[in-house]
Amino acid sequence: MPSLIRDRATSTPAMLAVFGDEALLRAALTFEAMLARAQAEIGLIPASAADAIAAACVELPDIEILADEAAHAGTLAIPLVAMIRERINDPEINLHVHKGATSQDLADTALMLQAKAGAALVVEETLRLTSALVALAERHVAAPMLGRTLLQGALPITFGLKVAGWLQGIDGALSRFRRETAAIQLQLGGATGSLAGLGGQARAVTEHLAALLDLPAAETPWHSRREGLAGLASSLAILTGAVGKIAGDIALLAQNEVAEAFEPRVAGRGGSSAMAHKRNPTGCQVALTAATRAPHLAATIVSTLPQAHERGLGGWQAEAPVLADLFQLAHGALSAMAPVVEGLDVDTDRMARNLTAAGVGTDTGESEALVTRALAHHRKDR
Repeated sequence: MPSLIRDRATSTPAMLAVFGDEALLRAALTFEAMLARAQAEIGLIPASAADAIAAACVELPDIEILADEAAHAGTLAIPLVAMIRERINDPEINLHVHKGATSQDLADTALMLQAKAGAALVVEETLRLTSALVALAERHVAAPMLGRTLLQGALPITFGLKVAGWLQGIDGALSRFRRETAAIQLQLGGATGSLAGLGGQARAVTEHLAALLDLPAAETPWHSRREGLAGLASSLAILTGAVGKIAGDIALLAQNEVAEAFEPRVAGRGGSSAMAHKRNPTGCQVALTAATRAPHLAATIVSTLPQAHERGLGGWQAEAPVLADLFQLAHGALSAMAPVVEGLDVDTDRMARNLTAAGVGTDTGESEALVTRALAHHRKDR
């Protein structure tokens, strides 16, 4: 069974729900119901048949039973379509169930419906983080501190400049992610991607189905063209890495020997089971763990790009759980770091003392001007 203890530590209830079993089955049943509706709208099947199919798709099945059946069949579509037909129990109407579609159409479109919901959560939480970073940069635009290179004290900067760098990293990653969400599209191609079985009305069916599902219609079926998903996965990993950059810096600033910035104090968080005096950077831990895992997950999806022939074996089937993990990790990292930045405990006096002790002067160069430029660029792109 899924491990809530393991998964909740790395993500959020909202994102776990988006990629949970109930959401997957609801998306798959919605695909089947709306496919019938779309075909009825253009007269390909009777409206009464579409009504019966939609009614059969309302109630969720027993998840454990369907999971066993899908594992046995090798695909969710086989037991799910059989269940819909059993509920209808009319041979004439059953001929119209799943008409012109294939198992991969159901799997890909269900995944895209989940990805659309997941993407909205990611954007919302990223914007929360950028708002917190803007406020933090503005508050400390002129606060001098020791800049560090190769983990050693270097020359002076301002804390505002460091934060502005964090902001620019998140802004760039969010822009990339938004571009890559163009891959979230309807999939309808039929058994070999030729759109057979739709009476020559495949384009009309596709357009109607896309409207009903509120998903963009792809120009052509993309069963074996997975570069869009590879780009989406990579953008999630990049965004997670940008959050991890912030987490890594804050964790280093919170070391006892530095003591310049700390996560906000929250009851029951950041303590130690053995050492009561510790103030562990728990939010940073979540984000850095995600940033460690995400690149390898994205690489898995990139590795599935050489799909065999019209529909591949073992490639696209590997994508859904990996993409789900990437969404969950990204949202978990963002949701962990947003409150950290919002409540960051910054000790500017300690920053000044550490800078003085380093004996490298007080010239922060163009730090303040660079912060102003970064904030202006952020506002222009909003």
